Amino acid sequence: MVPFWGSAATIRDTAMVRPLDRLLSIMARLRDPQRGCPWDREQSFATIAPYTLEEAYEVADAIARGDKVALKDELGDLLFQVVFHARIAEEAGLFGFNDVTAAIANKMERRHPHVFGDVRIDSAAAQTAAWEQHKAAERRDRAQRAGEGHSVLDGVALALPALLRAAKIQARAARIGFDWPEARPVFDKLGEEIAELKTEFEAGADLTRLEDELGDILFAAANLARKLGIDPEAALRRATAKFERRFRRVEALAVERGVGSDLDALETLWQEVKRVEGEPQGRKHELPRS
Repeated sequence: MVPFWGSAATIRDTAMVRPLDRLLSIMARLRDPQRGCPWDREQSFATIAPYTLEEAYEVADAIARGDKVALKDELGDLLFQVVFHARIAEEAGLFGFNDVTAAIANKMERRHPHVFGDVRIDSAAAQTAAWEQHKAAERRDRAQRAGEGHSVLDGVALALPALLRAAKIQARAARIGFDWPEARPVFDKLGEEIAELKTEFEAGADLTRLEDELGDILFAAANLARKLGIDPEAALRRATAKFERRFRRVEALAVERGVGSDLDALETLWQEVKRVEGEPQGRKHELPRS
Protein backbone atom coordinates (compact mmCIF):
# COMPACT_ATOMS: atom_id res chain seq x y z
CA MET A 1 0.00 0.00 0.00
CA VAL A 2 1.28 3.47 -0.85
CA PRO A 3 1.05 5.50 2.38
CA PHE A 4 -1.59 8.22 2.26
CA TRP A 5 0.65 10.91 3.71
CA GLY A 6 -1.47 13.98 3.23
CA SER A 7 -2.25 16.43 5.97
CA ALA A 8 -4.25 15.27 8.98
CA ALA A 9 -7.26 17.13 7.60
CA THR A 10 -6.86 15.44 4.20
CA ILE A 11 -6.73 12.00 5.80
CA ARG A 12 -9.77 12.80 7.93
CA ASP A 13 -11.89 14.25 5.15
CA THR A 14 -11.20 11.78 2.35
CA ALA A 15 -14.39 9.74 2.10
CA MET A 16 -12.96 7.56 -0.65
CA VAL A 17 -10.35 6.01 1.64
CA ARG A 18 -11.46 2.79 3.37
CA PRO A 19 -11.36 3.10 7.18
CA LEU A 20 -8.64 0.47 7.49
CA ASP A 21 -6.50 2.10 4.79
CA ARG A 22 -6.99 5.42 6.54
CA LEU A 23 -5.80 3.93 9.82
CA LEU A 24 -2.75 2.38 8.17
CA SER A 25 -1.94 5.72 6.57
CA ILE A 26 -2.26 7.52 9.89
CA MET A 27 0.14 5.02 11.45
CA ALA A 28 2.63 5.48 8.61
CA ARG A 29 2.45 9.25 9.06
CA LEU A 30 2.95 8.99 12.81
CA ARG A 31 6.11 6.95 12.21
CA ASP A 32 7.42 9.16 9.39
CA PRO A 33 11.04 10.12 10.27
CA GLN A 34 10.61 13.72 9.10
CA ARG A 35 6.97 14.61 9.73
CA GLY A 36 5.85 12.07 12.29
CA CYS A 37 5.25 12.16 16.03
CA PRO A 38 8.47 12.04 18.13
CA TRP A 39 6.89 9.64 20.64
CA ASP A 40 5.53 7.23 18.02
CA ARG A 41 8.82 7.23 16.11
CA GLU A 42 10.75 6.14 19.21
CA GLN A 43 8.61 3.08 19.98
CA SER A 44 9.60 -0.56 19.44
CA PHE A 45 7.91 -3.94 19.82
CA ALA A 46 9.09 -4.09 23.43
CA THR A 47 7.96 -0.60 24.42
CA ILE A 48 4.54 -1.03 22.80
CA ALA A 49 3.86 -4.51 24.23
CA PRO A 50 2.64 -3.24 27.65
CA TYR A 51 0.13 -0.98 25.91
CA THR A 52 -1.08 -3.92 23.82
CA LEU A 53 -1.77 -5.91 26.97
CA GLU A 54 -3.46 -2.92 28.60
CA GLU A 55 -5.76 -2.40 25.62
CA ALA A 56 -6.73 -6.09 25.63
CA TYR A 57 -7.64 -5.82 29.32
CA GLU A 58 -9.68 -2.70 28.63
CA VAL A 59 -11.64 -4.60 25.98
CA ALA A 60 -12.36 -7.32 28.55
CA ASP A 61 -13.33 -4.66 31.10
CA ALA A 62 -15.83 -3.03 28.73
CA ILE A 63 -17.38 -6.44 28.07
CA ALA A 64 -17.59 -7.22 31.79
CA ARG A 65 -19.30 -3.87 32.42
CA GLY A 66 -21.69 -4.35 29.50
CA ASP A 67 -20.59 -0.99 28.07
CA LYS A 68 -21.14 -1.38 24.31
CA VAL A 69 -20.06 2.18 23.50
CA ALA A 70 -16.78 1.72 25.36
CA LEU A 71 -16.34 -1.69 23.71
CA LYS A 72 -16.34 -0.09 20.26
CA ASP A 73 -13.67 2.41 21.36
CA GLU A 74 -11.56 -0.21 23.12
CA LEU A 75 -11.65 -2.56 20.13
CA GLY A 76 -10.40 0.34 18.04
CA ASP A 77 -7.55 0.92 20.49
CA LEU A 78 -6.65 -2.77 20.32
CA LEU A 79 -6.75 -2.75 16.52
CA PHE A 80 -4.41 0.24 16.55
CA GLN A 81 -1.93 -1.82 18.57
CA VAL A 82 -1.92 -4.46 15.82
CA VAL A 83 -1.40 -1.76 13.21
CA PHE A 84 1.42 -0.26 15.29
CA HIS A 85 3.30 -3.56 15.61
CA ALA A 86 2.80 -4.34 11.93
CA ARG A 87 4.17 -0.93 10.94
CA ILE A 88 7.30 -1.41 13.06
CA ALA A 89 7.78 -4.84 11.47
CA GLU A 90 7.31 -3.43 7.96
CA GLU A 91 9.94 -0.74 8.58
CA ALA A 92 12.34 -3.49 9.72
CA GLY A 93 11.66 -5.52 6.57
CA LEU A 94 10.07 -8.37 8.52
CA PHE A 95 6.42 -8.38 7.46
CA GLY A 96 3.54 -5.98 6.96
CA PHE A 97 -0.10 -5.66 7.95
CA ASN A 98 -1.27 -7.61 4.90
CA ASP A 99 1.02 -10.48 5.94
CA VAL A 100 -0.56 -10.46 9.41
CA THR A 101 -4.10 -10.60 8.01
CA ALA A 102 -3.16 -13.29 5.47
CA ALA A 103 -1.57 -15.41 8.19
CA ILE A 104 -4.62 -15.31 10.46
CA ALA A 105 -6.98 -15.95 7.52
CA ASN A 106 -4.95 -18.99 6.50
CA LYS A 107 -4.89 -20.23 10.09
CA MET A 108 -8.67 -19.89 10.52
CA GLU A 109 -9.31 -21.84 7.33
CA ARG A 110 -6.79 -24.50 8.31
CA ARG A 111 -8.30 -24.91 11.78
CA HIS A 112 -11.90 -25.08 10.50
CA PRO A 113 -11.81 -27.90 7.94
CA HIS A 114 -15.44 -28.66 8.83
CA VAL A 115 -16.38 -25.21 7.48
CA PHE A 116 -13.87 -24.68 4.66
CA GLY A 117 -13.25 -28.34 3.80
CA ASP A 118 -14.91 -31.73 3.81
CA VAL A 119 -14.39 -32.72 7.46
CA ARG A 120 -17.57 -33.31 9.50
CA ILE A 121 -17.78 -32.08 13.11
CA ASP A 122 -21.15 -32.30 14.85
CA SER A 123 -20.71 -30.49 18.17
CA ALA A 124 -18.91 -27.60 19.86
CA ALA A 125 -17.10 -30.07 22.12
CA ALA A 126 -15.81 -32.00 19.11
CA GLN A 127 -14.70 -28.74 17.49
CA THR A 128 -12.84 -27.72 20.66
CA ALA A 129 -11.00 -31.05 20.67
CA ALA A 130 -10.18 -30.73 16.97
CA TRP A 131 -8.99 -27.14 17.48
CA GLU A 132 -6.59 -28.23 20.21
CA GLN A 133 -5.32 -31.06 18.00
CA HIS A 134 -4.63 -28.60 15.19
CA LYS A 135 -2.80 -26.26 17.56
CA ALA A 136 -0.73 -29.13 18.99
CA ALA A 137 0.22 -30.28 15.48
CA GLU A 138 1.27 -26.74 14.56
CA ARG A 139 3.43 -26.50 17.69
CA ARG A 140 5.11 -29.82 16.87
CA ASP A 141 5.78 -28.69 13.31
CA ARG A 142 7.19 -25.39 14.53
CA ALA A 143 9.52 -27.15 16.98
CA GLN A 144 10.70 -29.55 14.27
CA ARG A 145 11.45 -26.72 11.85
CA ALA A 146 13.46 -24.99 14.56
CA GLY A 147 15.31 -28.22 15.39
CA GLU A 148 14.02 -28.13 18.95
CA GLY A 149 12.49 -30.76 21.18
CA HIS A 150 8.71 -30.71 21.57
CA SER A 151 6.86 -30.46 24.87
CA VAL A 152 3.15 -30.53 25.56
CA LEU A 153 3.78 -27.29 27.47
CA ASP A 154 5.02 -25.44 24.39
CA GLY A 155 3.15 -22.31 23.37
CA VAL A 156 1.77 -21.18 26.75
CA ALA A 157 2.67 -17.50 26.65
CA LEU A 158 4.93 -16.18 29.41
CA ALA A 159 3.06 -12.87 29.39
CA LEU A 160 -0.24 -14.41 30.49
CA PRO A 161 -1.51 -13.44 33.95
CA ALA A 162 0.19 -15.78 36.42
CA LEU A 163 -2.96 -17.55 37.66
CA LEU A 164 -4.24 -18.09 34.14
CA ARG A 165 -0.86 -19.37 32.95
CA ALA A 166 -0.68 -21.77 35.91
CA ALA A 167 -4.09 -23.20 35.02
CA LYS A 168 -3.11 -23.57 31.36
CA ILE A 169 0.17 -25.29 32.24
CA GLN A 170 -1.72 -27.70 34.51
CA ALA A 171 -4.31 -28.39 31.79
CA ARG A 172 -1.53 -29.15 29.30
CA ALA A 173 0.12 -31.60 31.73
CA ALA A 174 -3.27 -33.23 32.27
CA ARG A 175 -3.45 -34.11 28.56
CA ILE A 176 -0.84 -36.81 29.09
CA GLY A 177 -2.41 -38.02 32.34
CA PHE A 178 -0.36 -35.97 34.83
CA ASP A 179 -3.31 -34.82 36.89
CA TRP A 180 -5.38 -35.49 39.99
CA PRO A 181 -8.22 -37.90 39.20
CA GLU A 182 -10.76 -35.53 40.78
CA ALA A 183 -11.03 -32.24 42.68
CA ARG A 184 -11.16 -33.57 46.26
CA PRO A 185 -7.44 -34.39 46.66
CA VAL A 186 -6.56 -30.86 45.56
CA PHE A 187 -8.27 -29.49 48.68
CA ASP A 188 -5.85 -31.56 50.75
CA LYS A 189 -2.92 -30.36 48.65
CA LEU A 190 -3.94 -26.74 49.16
CA GLY A 191 -4.18 -27.27 52.93
CA GLU A 192 -0.76 -28.93 52.90
CA GLU A 193 0.80 -25.96 51.08
CA ILE A 194 -0.77 -23.48 53.50
CA ALA A 195 0.61 -25.46 56.44
CA GLU A 196 4.08 -25.43 54.87
CA LEU A 197 4.00 -21.67 54.48
CA LYS A 198 2.93 -21.24 58.09
CA THR A 199 5.75 -23.51 59.26
CA GLU A 200 8.34 -21.55 57.26
CA PHE A 201 6.96 -18.24 58.54
CA GLU A 202 7.07 -19.33 62.17
CA ALA A 203 10.62 -20.62 61.66
CA GLY A 204 11.72 -17.17 60.47
CA ALA A 205 12.37 -18.15 56.86
CA ASP A 206 13.67 -15.47 54.50
CA LEU A 207 11.50 -13.78 51.89
CA THR A 208 12.72 -16.00 49.06
CA ARG A 209 11.61 -19.12 50.89
CA LEU A 210 8.28 -17.55 51.85
CA GLU A 211 7.75 -16.52 48.24
CA ASP A 212 8.35 -20.08 47.10
CA GLU A 213 5.81 -21.44 49.58
CA LEU A 214 3.24 -18.77 48.76
CA GLY A 215 3.73 -19.54 45.07
CA ASP A 216 2.95 -23.18 45.80
CA ILE A 217 -0.31 -22.11 47.47
CA LEU A 218 -1.34 -19.98 44.50
CA PHE A 219 -0.40 -22.76 42.08
CA ALA A 220 -2.50 -25.25 44.05
CA ALA A 221 -5.38 -22.75 44.17
CA ALA A 222 -5.22 -22.36 40.37
CA ASN A 223 -5.26 -26.14 40.06
CA LEU A 224 -8.30 -26.37 42.32
CA ALA A 225 -10.07 -23.74 40.24
CA ARG A 226 -9.35 -25.73 37.09
CA LYS A 227 -10.67 -28.95 38.62
CA LEU A 228 -13.83 -27.13 39.72
CA GLY A 229 -14.31 -25.67 36.24
CA ILE A 230 -13.72 -22.10 37.45
CA ASP A 231 -11.57 -19.47 35.75
CA PRO A 232 -9.12 -18.43 38.52
CA GLU A 233 -8.65 -14.97 37.02
CA ALA A 234 -12.42 -14.39 36.93
CA ALA A 235 -12.76 -15.68 40.50
CA LEU A 236 -10.03 -13.34 41.77
CA ARG A 237 -11.45 -10.36 39.85
CA ARG A 238 -14.86 -11.06 41.37
CA ALA A 239 -13.42 -11.33 44.88
CA THR A 240 -11.46 -8.10 44.40
CA ALA A 241 -14.53 -6.30 43.08
CA LYS A 242 -16.52 -7.52 46.09
CA PHE A 243 -13.84 -6.26 48.48
CA GLU A 244 -13.69 -2.92 46.67
CA ARG A 245 -17.47 -2.50 46.77
CA ARG A 246 -17.67 -3.28 50.46
CA PHE A 247 -14.62 -1.20 51.39
CA ARG A 248 -16.01 1.85 49.61
CA ARG A 249 -19.20 1.45 51.65
CA VAL A 250 -17.11 1.19 54.84
CA GLU A 251 -15.32 4.42 53.90
CA ALA A 252 -18.64 6.18 53.34
CA LEU A 253 -20.05 4.96 56.65
CA ALA A 254 -16.85 5.94 58.47
CA VAL A 255 -17.16 9.51 57.21
CA GLU A 256 -20.90 9.60 57.91
CA ARG A 257 -20.46 8.41 61.51
CA GLY A 258 -17.20 10.16 62.26
CA VAL A 259 -15.25 6.94 62.68
CA GLY A 260 -11.49 7.38 62.40
CA SER A 261 -8.87 4.79 61.54
CA ASP A 262 -9.48 2.62 64.59
CA LEU A 263 -9.26 -0.96 63.38
CA ASP A 264 -11.95 -2.31 65.68
CA ALA A 265 -14.40 0.38 64.58
CA LEU A 266 -13.65 -0.24 60.92
CA GLU A 267 -14.05 -3.99 61.41
CA THR A 268 -17.47 -3.36 62.98
CA LEU A 269 -18.48 -1.35 59.92
CA TRP A 270 -17.11 -4.08 57.66
CA GLN A 271 -19.25 -6.72 59.34
CA GLU A 272 -22.27 -4.43 59.11
CA VAL A 273 -21.75 -3.96 55.39
CA LYS A 274 -21.43 -7.71 54.91
CA ARG A 275 -24.68 -8.33 56.80
CA VAL A 276 -26.56 -5.71 54.81
CA GLU A 277 -25.18 -6.89 51.49
CA GLY A 278 -25.39 -10.58 52.24
CA GLU A 279 -23.57 -13.31 50.34
CA PRO A 280 -24.99 -14.14 46.90
CA GLN A 281 -26.90 -17.39 46.78
CA GLY A 282 -25.81 -19.31 43.70
CA ARG A 283 -26.76 -22.75 42.55
CA LYS A 284 -25.21 -25.73 44.32
CA HIS A 285 -21.99 -26.85 42.67
CA GLU A 286 -21.20 -30.55 42.79
CA LEU A 287 -17.51 -31.47 42.75
CA PRO A 288 -16.55 -33.06 39.44
CA ARG A 289 -15.20 -36.58 39.83
CA SER A 290 -12.93 -36.57 36.81
